[in-house]
Amino acid sequence: MHLPTLSLINNSHVYVEGDVSIDSSAAIAPGVILRAAPDSKIIIGSGVCIGMGSILHAYQGSLEISAGVNLGAGVLVVGNGKIGANACIGAATTIWNSSVEPGQVVPGGSVLGKNGRQVTDLSSAATSPVPVHPPETPDVAPLNGQVPPTKAVSSPSTTDKDSPTEPQAAPNSEAGTSVYGQDNLNRLLKTLFPYDQSLNRPPEDG
Repeated sequence: MHLPTLSLINNSHVYVEGDVSIDSSAAIAPGVILRAAPDSKIIIGSGVCIGMGSILHAYQGSLEISAGVNLGAGVLVVGNGKIGANACIGAATTIWNSSVEPGQVVPGGSVLGKNGRQVTDLSSAATSPVPVHPPETPDVAPLNGQVPPTKAVSSPSTTDKDSPTEPQAAPNSEAGTSVYGQDNLNRLLKTLFPYDQSLNRPPEDG
């Protein structure tokens, strides 16, 4: 994990506000802020070392830094709790309303704290599962991809005076069956195959 570089502090003072008790053997670097809110208290034990730019802000209770604790540069401790004796807190670590066991080593850039408030999802608890019914099978047999037949809609009958009558083709009196569009097919074949006349060649008598 990449930790941001800490900028140098020009201020050599330590800011202390509220009910703060500091042991005379504690070493506090420049730029440290020790602030206790009303009805809160900060207790710093003997041999504590607090790095440059660290912030300790106690509220809603007591924040105790036990003997021999080392706080790295840029550590933020907010709320109430206790850091046990000889614990080592790495640089740029945030501790929120939490305690650290004695002798524990916390890597730099860590975030320690209690979980936020738990919000139950009322919408999912109130809704009951909806039963799923299988789709009803139709009575009609499946068409297997075919288009269903449609009924031809007859147009209203018109009188002979309104519309001209088209001449109906006379039935073929010859023996063969007539194929509709044969002339168009022959023209298409002649266009596609202009040099091949074998398709339309009449059979030769042998």
